[in-house]
Amino acid sequence: MHTPSRAGSDLHTDVVDERRRRLLGAVAASAALPWLSPNRAFADNWPSRPIRIIAAQAPGSSNDSTSRAFAEFFSSRLNVPVVVENKPGGIGMIAAEAVARSKPDGYTLLCTLHSQLAQAPVLLKKPPIDPSRDLTPVASISTGVGVMVATKGLPANSFKELIALAKKRPVSVGNYGIGSGWQLMVTQLKKLTGAQLDIINYKGTGAMIGDLLAGHIDIGAGSLLGMSGGLAAGGLKPLLIISGPRSPKLPGVPTWVDEGINDPIFANLAECNMLLGPAGLPKDVVDRLAMLVRQSMTESEAVKNVREQLGGQDTPLTGDALRQFIAASWPTYQSVTKAVGLKME
Repeated sequence: MHTPSRAGSDLHTDVVDERRRRLLGAVAASAALPWLSPNRAFADNWPSRPIRIIAAQAPGSSNDSTSRAFAEFFSSRLNVPVVVENKPGGIGMIAAEAVARSKPDGYTLLCTLHSQLAQAPVLLKKPPIDPSRDLTPVASISTGVGVMVATKGLPANSFKELIALAKKRPVSVGNYGIGSGWQLMVTQLKKLTGAQLDIINYKGTGAMIGDLLAGHIDIGAGSLLGMSGGLAAGGLKPLLIISGPRSPKLPGVPTWVDEGINDPIFANLAECNMLLGPAGLPKDVVDRLAMLVRQSMTESEAVKNVREQLGGQDTPLTGDALRQFIAASWPTYQSVTKAVGLKME
């Protein structure tokens, strides 16, 4: 059998080594090219099929209306169907868990009240997910003007008359979501005034408004959009603006400050609808969705209509501004919840 000479063997080895160096160099060079990175390649092909937005509140809420307005605009810009699925309940965790457990591919998104994401860790003994770890924030917009309303049969036509009445006998209070800023406000208001305010929890604004209109509960609160139908028909009467500035849509209706209530709790519990995806959502997809939210403020008639009905005038928060908002507001909700002793029933 022929045995290669040492010189021939060295030559063969040199050729193999040179080929290996070229291959490794090509791999390293391709890894450095951003347009060849996995996330960028994925984002370039996204979306190629329908997108689902899971809304954490029931139909009739600002959360549902915002979700559907976003879905319409996203679909028109991304050229794929975007559908909304409502999964209310569980302090928003039913919807949040469904999204957190989905693939981080941009095809399953969450629209929820950010207060519920903040509150789940302190209100639930065993939260199904950690919202700060298992979800990726995309954008948020304010729920606009919040208003306290009373059923038309309640013998109180102003906030002062309400408190006077509640000092004489119990007043039932509808709450659209456990752990909401409204629930914290009512809990603190009881401490400040001694009023007998009995909170009844609902899975969203729609069911609460139904009971208000039927006279089954005395007062409630929610977005201006959610309450607009009942207010226009005369079935509900406004007593107080609980969040946001005075509104031309509610002439003469006072704010907390107008009524002499300056406790910081009533000013620091801003509510918003937040759009999120699962943890690990590619940054390029996050950025594209955030851009669509910003564009929708001026380019989407559906979004503008919802915002007008809500009385919202804020600029959407995205990127670093959104992360700073979460870092400041979620601990506030949690500390107030502990301070007022709010617990799950």
